[in-house]
Amino acid sequence: MPLEIPEVVIDRLPTYYRLLTNLQARGVAVVSSQELGEALNVTPAQIRKDLSYFGRFGKQGRGYSVQRLTDELRTILGLDQRWRMVLIGVGRLGTAIASYRGFEPQGFDIVGVYDVNPEAVGTELGGELVVRNVADLARDLADDPVDIGIVAVPAGEAQAVVDVLVAAGIGAILSYAPTAAQVPAGVEVRQIDPVLSLQGMTYHLRRRDA
Repeated sequence: MPLEIPEVVIDRLPTYYRLLTNLQARGVAVVSSQELGEALNVTPAQIRKDLSYFGRFGKQGRGYSVQRLTDELRTILGLDQRWRMVLIGVGRLGTAIASYRGFEPQGFDIVGVYDVNPEAVGTELGGELVVRNVADLARDLADDPVDIGIVAVPAGEAQAVVDVLVAAGIGAILSYAPTAAQVPAGVEVRQIDPVLSLQGMTYHLRRRDA
């Protein structure tokens, strides 16, 4: 039976990977769990426990090879290949997502953009992608499958879009819609809602002021 890795551990791996790539760029060859923990506000014991789910990467008293650990996490996270993505919704938020230049260097390529607004359909985003009608989404995905769907539509439209993506066999969805999408088992959904984050922070602000 495969080892069950807690979701919270998986969620921390990209943070470890980002720090390691920064260390690598600075020419750091070896790093200890203590140094990693101090940089990430995580206990060294937690870092060692998280990494132990995937193998033995360091030596006691010597730390981790930055190069090796970076390469291992790149493979574990699937960042040693390119991932094709489709974006649905090109309002202000969707346009900003399509224009973001941080995806491609990390292996994520937006290969299609869709919208329901007839005024947006047929226009170009960044001189590279032509906005297609969302009515063509299911057919296009059948002809040219992608790996990840990005949903940037209003809450009332999100579930219908997610259903199309799931029916097309897409197993990973990043949703900016302020609603919880319902998906079958085996489909990974990550929701980004800055309002929820702000509300969590105001809780702490109220406690501090009190």
